[in-house]
Amino acid sequence: MKIPILSLLLISCVLVYHVDGQSRKQGLSLAERVQQLTDMSNKKAVLRLNGNKFREYIKAAPRSYSVIVMFTAMAAQRQCMVCRHASDEFTIVANSFRYSQGYSNKLFFAVVDFDEGSDVFQMLRLNTAPVFMHFPPKGKPKTADTMDISRIGFSAEAIAKWIAERTDIQIRVFRPPNYSGTLALVVLFALVAGFLYLRRNNLDFLYNKTMWGMGSLFFCFAMVSGQMWNHIRGPPFVHKGQNGQIMYVHGSSQGQFVVETYIVMVLNGAVVLGMILLTEAARGKGDPKKRKILAVLGLVLLSVFFSLLLSVFRTKTQGYPYSFLFK
Repeated sequence: MKIPILSLLLISCVLVYHVDGQSRKQGLSLAERVQQLTDMSNKKAVLRLNGNKFREYIKAAPRSYSVIVMFTAMAAQRQCMVCRHASDEFTIVANSFRYSQGYSNKLFFAVVDFDEGSDVFQMLRLNTAPVFMHFPPKGKPKTADTMDISRIGFSAEAIAKWIAERTDIQIRVFRPPNYSGTLALVVLFALVAGFLYLRRNNLDFLYNKTMWGMGSLFFCFAMVSGQMWNHIRGPPFVHKGQNGQIMYVHGSSQGQFVVETYIVMVLNGAVVLGMILLTEAARGKGDPKKRKILAVLGLVLLSVFFSLLLSVFRTKTQGYPYSFLFK
């Protein structure tokens, strides 16, 4: 009687092992994947995925949910200058969705770091970061499912608008309160008020035309170069191309980089300085040789830096036919 019982137990163990092995090969069911994603999302709005988790939750079919994935390289040795900023904006969108009334298990947010999922980067043929991609419930991602951050930036508002276009899920962005700007403004007013109080017996400097002129010029340079656009759209500082080259000037008139605004500001400043030198040389009454030097220097500044400014414009406006000293 013992032998049949032992045989029966052995057969049962083999069957259980076989069934368990088959279930592991088939992977998690759709309901199990959704439940696990929901549980992880309730703990943290942005899920960290490696190669195995990426294939389990995103590549596996069928899916009844969309996933917005940010591919990044946060390690210091990767020298991704904009990845930290992009991650902060992405987290703001994920948290805004998590605590909104429209929160559901139809949309999840995830991040894949290069050092944790280099095989995923190779699978998708990605050689730059950050990259935002939408993986729809059905089918493969299309071209529009990759966010064009070089054109629209990666501010939280831009990401939310792009998600709405791809998933029809509206996300109202809620930024955490930041009192640094208010505090800086209060400190500035306090310093100005204190300075005026100390100089209350001698306020002639307030009528200094040079001081007000320099302040006005700096304000104009900041606005003309696109600082307000940067504040609204949140573009990257620079952009790393597919071949690894760093782009300092955006190739379209519909976008710009932060460093590009500084370049344009310097070019405009040099052009204005050249005009000032020419004006002073023309109306001055000093040494003729000195006036001649000022005129030549002003003409050189005006010619060279206006040509560079025109070259930047040609780069951003394809087909513009005119140039001066440089193409």
